[in-house]
Amino acid sequence: MSTLFSRYLHTISSTSPSKSSIITYLTESLGFSKLRAVSISTRFSSPDTNPQTVIELLNSLGFSNNDIQTWINASPQILFIDAEKALKPRILYFQDLGLAGSELGKFISKNPSFLSDRFERIKPCVDVLKTLMINDHANENLLRTLRRCNWADIKQPVTRISANIKYLEQCGIVGSQLATIISRQPRLIIRGESELKDLVSKVLKMGFSIDSRMLVHALYSFSCLSDETIKRKHELFQSVGFTKAECLVMFKKAPALLRVSESKLKLGIEFFINTVKFDKAVLVGRPTCLMLSLEERVIPRYKVLNVLISKRILKKTPRFLYMMWLSEEEFLDKFIYNNRDNVEELLLAYKDSNLVVPNE
Repeated sequence: MSTLFSRYLHTISSTSPSKSSIITYLTESLGFSKLRAVSISTRFSSPDTNPQTVIELLNSLGFSNNDIQTWINASPQILFIDAEKALKPRILYFQDLGLAGSELGKFISKNPSFLSDRFERIKPCVDVLKTLMINDHANENLLRTLRRCNWADIKQPVTRISANIKYLEQCGIVGSQLATIISRQPRLIIRGESELKDLVSKVLKMGFSIDSRMLVHALYSFSCLSDETIKRKHELFQSVGFTKAECLVMFKKAPALLRVSESKLKLGIEFFINTVKFDKAVLVGRPTCLMLSLEERVIPRYKVLNVLISKRILKKTPRFLYMMWLSEEEFLDKFIYNNRDNVEELLLAYKDSNLVVPNE
């Protein structure tokens, strides 16, 4: 691009360039079709705009030609923005939020419309979101939120998100919980009013209450899943013997269980019921067991328990439920390194990645 890019800079003067030179640049440097180049030039260019000043400004701020090409290709109107009065303040605004250098380049490459006239839609949204992000001194959660949602495509976004935030607060989701769910699922607050209320209604029908601290977790899970997916999860649990009431108890205790893949749930239920010999009531009481990694946590620890039992190392056999929830450091100290004469064999069992567990 550099040769064509340089050629373009030499072919246009400091005064407003001709449409023909703009069309040439758009087709030869940026790969637009002639038809689209003509359309862009006709739609966006005016006697008061000069693409050269835009390019020179972006270069002076340290952005690469690749960045500039990507932005203009996705949002060509950037090329015709007043560089000093409009474009520069917009870039400085995002820099003040904590984006700089290559990070800002990547951010704008994914959201080039943030530099266009749609910036006027976005800035009020950012200002609203900033007031909600608690202890977000480096704006990490704010920037994560901005990256995960296309705010620029919403009509009157600040009106919509303000109304949705007010509604969520009325549901008891406030403070850090509100900040967390917005940063994790920002699309939640750009939904239509009726759509958001329908989502909350579904969660309440599952048995969650407005004053429950689990409501926010349920809302997040439901917002990530289709009705069909949620229905399949219910059917899966009922197909292996859990009652509808037990399913509701499990999902109320651990709403994130709904986001676990069906294959992982099947393997987990089979392992805990058939191999570990857990009663169903154990899983109903501690459904988060099914969210643990079988490969990295559950099966390796179960193998260590088998070795401890077979060698009669421990005076009292520990509950496997207890062993699963120890931290890595606690587990290693208590059940492996504390048994010096058998450390090697216990470590071999613990590090074995084979999912097959020998019969006791």
